[in-house]
Amino acid sequence: MKLCRYGKDGFEKPGMIDADGKVRDLSKIIPQIGPNELSPRGLAMLSKIKPETLPVVAGSHRMGVPYVGITKFVAIGLNYSDHAKEAGMAIPTEPIVFLKATSSICGPDDDTIQPPHSTKLDWEVELGIVIGTKAQHVSEAQALDHVAGYCVVNDVSERAFQMQSSQWDKGKGYDTFGPIGPWLVTTDEITDPQNLNMWLDLNGKRMQSGNTRTMIFSCAHIVSYVSQYMTLLPGDIITTGTPPGVGMGVKPNPVWLQPGDVVTLGIEGLGQQRQKIVRHA
Repeated sequence: MKLCRYGKDGFEKPGMIDADGKVRDLSKIIPQIGPNELSPRGLAMLSKIKPETLPVVAGSHRMGVPYVGITKFVAIGLNYSDHAKEAGMAIPTEPIVFLKATSSICGPDDDTIQPPHSTKLDWEVELGIVIGTKAQHVSEAQALDHVAGYCVVNDVSERAFQMQSSQWDKGKGYDTFGPIGPWLVTTDEITDPQNLNMWLDLNGKRMQSGNTRTMIFSCAHIVSYVSQYMTLLPGDIITTGTPPGVGMGVKPNPVWLQPGDVVTLGIEGLGQQRQKIVRHA
């Protein structure tokens, strides 16, 4: 299944994507897509619905974050060896875990706001893992049983802020730095999260091109690892790192996002995003 939310910010309705990529209205069946709907029982109920029986959402519409109820936005750093190399950092021997502020979360096509004191704004296409059932001290073998689905994430980063200390959170948590979506795709459609092509373009030029098979730490390993240090709840999301091709890695001169730039990105089977960079009002 492909689940989504559409409509004006703060007033999104639940939806489902049909085989032709059209948004279908779910609001007469469920009021919202949240942790209950992401549970095995909730997904089983939704899986019985045939998208073509639902009303088509006509016209243009904003896509919101695919679901509500995110209590933790966990991120994994330097999870692709080539990206670690371009960043001039050692390949990690265990996952590097940090948190993105939940206030950074926004829709997949919402504008990215450049902070007023920003000088090094950057992009990162990433695979997001959405938790469906509580995960606490789970084994790697059982980790993916706790996953509801996957989605596209742009881990927008302000490198000047990020490198001010050993803690990266300042460079990762500004408003609009966490676009999620356009859909949540359930695990029955993504049977192997370790073989998904991913890409990102800046103003139409390909900057990132990779595949999740080159992750240093797999999705199963990441879910298991993080669950040893914090309890993952239904709706929590883990974004799993980016392949090479970020702005700070461009040689000899890094490329930083500027107002007016347009970033498009996507992952095989999970849809795509588009953000325009705008100045802080």
